[in-house]
Amino acid sequence: MAASAHVEMHEELAEFRRRYPQARAVDLLIPDVNGVLRGKRIDIDALDKVFADGVNLPGSVFGADITGDTAEETGLGFDIGDADQICHAVPGTLAGVPWHPQPMGQLLLSMYDLEGRPYFADPQHVLARVLERFKHDFGLTPVVAVEMEFYLIDRERAALGAPQPPISPVTGERERKTQVYGMAEIDDYSAFLADVSDACEEQGIPADTAVAEYAPGQYEINLHYTPDALAACAHAILLKRVVKQVASRHGMDATFMAKPYDDRAGSGTHVHVSLVDNAGRNVLAGADELGSETLRHAIGGLMATMVESMALFAPNANSYRRFRRDNFVPLCPAWAFNNRTTALRIPAGADHARRVEHRVAGADVNPYLLTAAVLAGIHHGLSQRVDPGEPVQGNAYAQLEPCLPTTWGEALTALENAEIIPRYLGADFLRVYLANKYFERERFSYHVSPLEHEWYLLTV
Repeated sequence: MAASAHVEMHEELAEFRRRYPQARAVDLLIPDVNGVLRGKRIDIDALDKVFADGVNLPGSVFGADITGDTAEETGLGFDIGDADQICHAVPGTLAGVPWHPQPMGQLLLSMYDLEGRPYFADPQHVLARVLERFKHDFGLTPVVAVEMEFYLIDRERAALGAPQPPISPVTGERERKTQVYGMAEIDDYSAFLADVSDACEEQGIPADTAVAEYAPGQYEINLHYTPDALAACAHAILLKRVVKQVASRHGMDATFMAKPYDDRAGSGTHVHVSLVDNAGRNVLAGADELGSETLRHAIGGLMATMVESMALFAPNANSYRRFRRDNFVPLCPAWAFNNRTTALRIPAGADHARRVEHRVAGADVNPYLLTAAVLAGIHHGLSQRVDPGEPVQGNAYAQLEPCLPTTWGEALTALENAEIIPRYLGADFLRVYLANKYFERERFSYHVSPLEHEWYLLTV
């Protein structure tokens, strides 16, 4: 580690101790392939050693499925003796935890092998490798923003454990109506949203607009654009933690499940990307409303890699419940200007702010892997000068037949047979990811659901 980095981390630690002199513990956090935060809680006195030397964690954290069980097929468990790797602090992520009853902190980690090389199965390093290719090949920096939708739900579940909307703290009645962009819904949950905003400010998470979405209890909190895509993904991961913890303190749960209700809107994650050169110029901007040739090639690459990437955009069984016609969820690779019926949208606005909005992924996605796959598609499009064809005019659902994989099995097969994405994310990482997901899918397939009982128990 460079001397300057040591100095910055020492200053970060000193600033934390100045702001939180009563803190006695720190949560060390590392996101797994599902974006689930794993790690350990340490005494504050051990923090100096973590900053200086790192902390050991087994590489099998990246072999854990959504339930936390290790998929031995990944080769990260018994095959290597559940061996430890070394985790180091992600600079700039040591922060206070305002929702905890006792003063404490949290710190994001990334994993390295025992020789000090980035650990191949850590999604943070997967994204870092893609970013390095933009710098090396084009001298470009992706500027990224993440939008995530989520539901607030009542802690009391409905029949068979199903979620139900929360009870309004203002009216005392359960939410039933859909009021997209409704201000009354913002007002009713203003205390929750204010606490989320305060927690984000304390933790350095650049949260922005809060919007009431397409169903009762559904909200979206946007994050600022940043020229550091790794930081953008860290902000998204940590915002999820903030939302869940603040909701708990308000007597509710929050879920980023892609489709928690049969008959209501799913929750998505949209990524906005522009590209700037060394002079700070947005190379997606052009002389007219169509943007630049670079913009078109970026879109072409995203369309060419979309099928291959679906198992990353939609990582679990529930993810595929979102993909329904006329639900503002894309069903095929297509693009358009100012049009939310397509997978790739070029938002209206000033040309200097020209960007691509990628609208495929669910809220259950790992932001690092989503962003890595999106940027891999853009890089492929630029390097191969891929032509995207003409933009869609009007309703894409009425004009285009669905062609994206809309079942888990189809998506995993597409990723397994992929030709482009492995060049960016790495064959070794994808081997681990696919083994993890096939393991999870097999376990899920054995489960007998309540609907099967309803349909078949006394009928057949």
